[in-house]
Amino acid sequence: MKGHSGIRFFCAATAAYLMLQPVAHAAEDQAPATGDTLEEITVTAQKQQYVGTVPAKDVPQNVQTLSGATLQEVGITRLADALDLVSGVARQNSYGGLWDGFAVRGFAGDINVPSGFLVNGFNYGRGFGGPRDVSGVERIDVLKGPTSALFGRGEPGGTVNIITKQPQFTPEGSVMLEGGSYSHFRGEADYTTPLSRRLAVRMNGAFEDEDSFRDTVHARKETVSPSILWFLNDNTSVSYQFAYTHQEIPFDRGVVAVNGKLGVIPISRFLGEPADGPTKTNDYGHQLQLQHDFNDKWGVLLGAGYRTTDLTGYGETPELVTSRQPFFTDGRTLSRQRRYTSYDTKDLVLRGEINGQFDTFGITHHVLVGADYDDFKFNNFQTRSRPPALSTHPTFAQQNAIDIYNPIYTPASLLPATTSLVFNQYERDKTTGAYVQDQIDVTDSIKLRLGARYDDFSQSILTRATNVTTRQNPDSFSPQVGIVYEPTKSISVYFSYGQGFRANTGQDYYGTPFAPERTESYEVGAKYVSPDQGITSSIALFKMSKDNIITADPVHSGYVIAIGTAESKGVEFDVSAKLPYDFRLLGSFAYVDAYSTSSVLDPDFGKVVATGDPLINIPELSGNLILFKDFSVMEKPANVGIGVNYVDKRLGETGTTFTLPAYTLVRLMGSVHLTDDIELSGEINNLFDKTWYANSYAALWVQPGAPRTFKARVRYKF
Repeated sequence: MKGHSGIRFFCAATAAYLMLQPVAHAAEDQAPATGDTLEEITVTAQKQQYVGTVPAKDVPQNVQTLSGATLQEVGITRLADALDLVSGVARQNSYGGLWDGFAVRGFAGDINVPSGFLVNGFNYGRGFGGPRDVSGVERIDVLKGPTSALFGRGEPGGTVNIITKQPQFTPEGSVMLEGGSYSHFRGEADYTTPLSRRLAVRMNGAFEDEDSFRDTVHARKETVSPSILWFLNDNTSVSYQFAYTHQEIPFDRGVVAVNGKLGVIPISRFLGEPADGPTKTNDYGHQLQLQHDFNDKWGVLLGAGYRTTDLTGYGETPELVTSRQPFFTDGRTLSRQRRYTSYDTKDLVLRGEINGQFDTFGITHHVLVGADYDDFKFNNFQTRSRPPALSTHPTFAQQNAIDIYNPIYTPASLLPATTSLVFNQYERDKTTGAYVQDQIDVTDSIKLRLGARYDDFSQSILTRATNVTTRQNPDSFSPQVGIVYEPTKSISVYFSYGQGFRANTGQDYYGTPFAPERTESYEVGAKYVSPDQGITSSIALFKMSKDNIITADPVHSGYVIAIGTAESKGVEFDVSAKLPYDFRLLGSFAYVDAYSTSSVLDPDFGKVVATGDPLINIPELSGNLILFKDFSVMEKPANVGIGVNYVDKRLGETGTTFTLPAYTLVRLMGSVHLTDDIELSGEINNLFDKTWYANSYAALWVQPGAPRTFKARVRYKF
């Protein structure tokens, strides 16, 4: 880490993220779940790819937006915590805290790799750069429902798009220092200024260092991003953003359920080895975009993104001694294998889009026509030290085991060498896509959307140990249709249908590549915006099906399997409201019923998944409610708030009846301005110190949530 000390100092002092904010979103930020009131502004930024210029109320799908101001007010700095505020989003496997995993409306994609998301419209979820920090975020858009006809390679439940802040042509900046429980320290800085009438720059970054409620666990993170925005003339602009993030996080598989029961050992109990040290991740990202407007109706967007990531480190993984049993005969000695993991990825994205508007016979068409190309390269290397079978080597089988009730950690010099090869593969995925969309204003109150996307996908996976390469080259046509009816200016109802396509990464235990996921989605809903825009709300009913869904392999530890087909259906409700007496309300609710619709047989063990089994980590009921009260202290603005988050019980391991218990968490928040430029704020999370479990990969690997914690911060704006 010595080589990073200069970066850490730089991050703690200054920082930056480029936001490519679309012109059309000046009104869209009042979508449900923001709670923010936006002023009308003159936007001097670039548009977003795939979005176009159609107002949110005319879009036949549920769109939820979290503004950066809302995240700051609630005290959120991580993507996983931000998505807790979004209806129908559930936490998934985070690979021992090393990446972000989430499901939208019941579907999560491949839980053995990070969940997919976009940053400024660029694919940013396929690498291994660690959990996403939200410093420098202008807003997070969650576009629900059948969007794959345009975005491609997405989940049918929804697409998460992080929009970062852009350089401004008025100088401004801020510095923030934060402290809290478990020696938590965080610093953020942000500064933007024009260099000329047409050129502006921004620098944003953050540094974080903290212990954990987990014994011996310590983590640190540094991120920095410079960006520029250059208007070549009144109609042409170029933007560039570079982003660097380095994180050090111990590999932590959480706690183990004893005979299917949680809570037998404390949530603080670390079952790894401190001497393994942290797993280190690096993330380097470049985004370049050119926008040219031919006139006030037609324009073109050209973009290129290139991202490299790497993840390296050692970690301990609990495993089964016999079928379904991780403990030896004493009931307390846990079997473990030690793994060394080295992942590195390179991802090149090219894209272009023409957007425009024209009339035919008095009917207005809003058209998008575009194409994109994605070239993803993945080196996957993993070795391990695995104890011999208990039946053949009873004396040596307990090597690298640990007593879960009285753990005695091993010095680094005595940890076993990881000499047994697990993976040594090189995967290359190339996707070429083209899409078209036409939003037709049939009348002032009826809008029709027609769209389609074509994807040509090629995948090759080289297993270096055998020098065998497996290949597949599927393609897909994904149509989309939607209609919006607005009986009044405040109410709109809609219906949408779409098909989707998403390529899967990797192979199963037997070396078979996974066929791509194919999806079909239906959604019907309604939106309401009060005449004064003080209340926005939406309700959506959905039904989705997916083929070739991937989940944790309940038989072969550390692998995933395709469980055939699955279905998800449910309802979501979101509301954001300004109430009398300076109260503000932010609420969301979801009912999701996600389950397998086919059975899966393992060649060695027989049936492992049955029709009707629920999908892992998906609660049927979940909800979030935040209430703020605004007031003044010595004529300076202040507020207090309370938040309640409820998550229902969830399946904790595929092919079993093991479940994670439901939980309800309460947080308190507050802020006060000492001057116009200095603000004090803070929050208490998990106010009643409840024991809760965020997600699970298996009964052996359950991730506990944090107990009661507090944070306090001071922010200076200039």
